[in-house]
Amino acid sequence: MAKTYRFAARNDIPLILKFIKDLAHFEQLGDQVTATPELLEEWLFERRTAEVIFAIDDTGNEVGFALFFYNFSTFLGKGGIYLEDLFVIPEYRKQGFGKFLLSTLANIAIERKCGRLDLSCLDWNKNAIEFYKKHGCVVLDDWTGYRFTGDSLNKLAQD
Repeated sequence: MAKTYRFAARNDIPLILKFIKDLAHFEQLGDQVTATPELLEEWLFERRTAEVIFAIDDTGNEVGFALFFYNFSTFLGKGGIYLEDLFVIPEYRKQGFGKFLLSTLANIAIERKCGRLDLSCLDWNKNAIEFYKKHGCVVLDDWTGYRFTGDSLNKLAQD
């Protein structure tokens, strides 16, 4: 099956939001989605803080997506790509679309002279963990993710 990709455009906002909601449902986090078309318009296409690519099957259907943005490594002294989300529609899994998206992001990182490709994965998502490990991803066991959001972010800003 032929695989291609394309970058998202403004008119893809409804499709991006659908992928986000499908991913959230899969991750059992559907109640946490507050993204709206307006927010995606602002942050993806006006502020350009993140990018989206779609995996396309041989019939022209978007069957997966990856949302990513730049981060920076002070030790390397250069930027990297952070993969925020990668999702393939369930009926297209095990057909190479996830690897295709990951490989495409690796190529984008190399073309843009980035030093690395980073991502996070939910602890319970054993299939994804094995998928990333199988393709050479190194697990950072000595790092723990932290997050300020909502009330904790507001409180910190006031301290």
